Amino acid sequence: MIGSPMHSHVLPSLEIIRELVARGHRVTYANADHAAELIAPTGAEFVRYSTTLPVADNDWPQDPVAASSLFLDEAIAVLPQLHTAYDDDPADLYLYDIASYSARALAEAQGRELVQLSPTFVGWEGAQEEVAAMFAGLPGADAYHSRFAEWLARCGAVTTEVDAYAGRPGRAVAMIPRAMQPHADRVDTDAVTFVGPCLGSRAEQGGWTRPAGAEKVLLVSLGSAYTRQPEFYRQCVAAFGELPGWHVVLQIGKYTDPAKLGDRIPANIEVRSWVPQLAVLEQADAFVTHAGMGGSSEGLYTGVPMIAVPQGAEQFLNADRLAELGVARRIDTADATAEALRSALTELTSDPQVAARSAELRAEARAAGGARRAADLIEERLS
Repeated sequence: MIGSPMHSHVLPSLEIIRELVARGHRVTYANADHAAELIAPTGAEFVRYSTTLPVADNDWPQDPVAASSLFLDEAIAVLPQLHTAYDDDPADLYLYDIASYSARALAEAQGRELVQLSPTFVGWEGAQEEVAAMFAGLPGADAYHSRFAEWLARCGAVTTEVDAYAGRPGRAVAMIPRAMQPHADRVDTDAVTFVGPCLGSRAEQGGWTRPAGAEKVLLVSLGSAYTRQPEFYRQCVAAFGELPGWHVVLQIGKYTDPAKLGDRIPANIEVRSWVPQLAVLEQADAFVTHAGMGGSSEGLYTGVPMIAVPQGAEQFLNADRLAELGVARRIDTADATAEALRSALTELTSDPQVAARSAELRAEARAAGGARRAADLIEERLS
């Protein structure tokens, strides 16, 4: 497995890796030190590479060309390290994260089987043209495309057309609910299989106990990369503090000082820098999320209604999709006042149609097969 060191890209693959190790396969997982502790419990052999991505401080650019350039820079820096690690001991099959451009070059240069593990939505018929149209005219887009093409021409990859290389995997396992996929009817099902969230128990992350007397539980989390939002957290405290019957788990990340939340935190609000999210969601009644694909998938998997407050990247699309599915309300950060948040929570949790739809999508997500089905598909490529 050739991964990317972002927390939200590592977590979805771990249960698949654990399953493959349990089935007796020798599995290595190449990633940066940032991800080593997450990978260790799977039993895979950790292969270290140095990353150029800003995972230490999560200082990601908002500009799409600048963000894309970071991943190209990463590929250029990581590929030689992968050759050093694998040229004398090549894998029979390479798994790779959707953001790990270097992995495809390595596998193609070695003539080895390749399967993408996608923690987010995959390309559909016409997606390349739509993305190209979106990028057209953006400052730096032409230079980025030219630099990518130049790298492909010299890196040993067989696929040398940029859009095909970056956007059309020969074989992919999508680790998301199919319901979250845009234009799902236009996805090539010969190339892509949706196996749903691959979550496992995540027992190594620890548990969480619902407090005695808590009639309902609300989790508030903006994930791991978008947590510098003290004003948003203050609005949550105002919205949900002392709300009758509700216990609130407010995850603020490691970059926000709890002292910035106000002079007094209501007794029903549990402020944490980190929580075992899945363990909380399994016992929760509602979820305020940034609508990252990981959080969105876990919300659907646990059947929890969501208030989606997107922060960046694909989260705006995800938030709209959750709302379209009938299980969420989208509130943009600028509009996330205490009144708006409280009103959305009341509406969501009192609507029987939301409850019914959440239960339906929960069943669909769990029926997709998860890590075991993913491992079956990977083994088919090895046979």
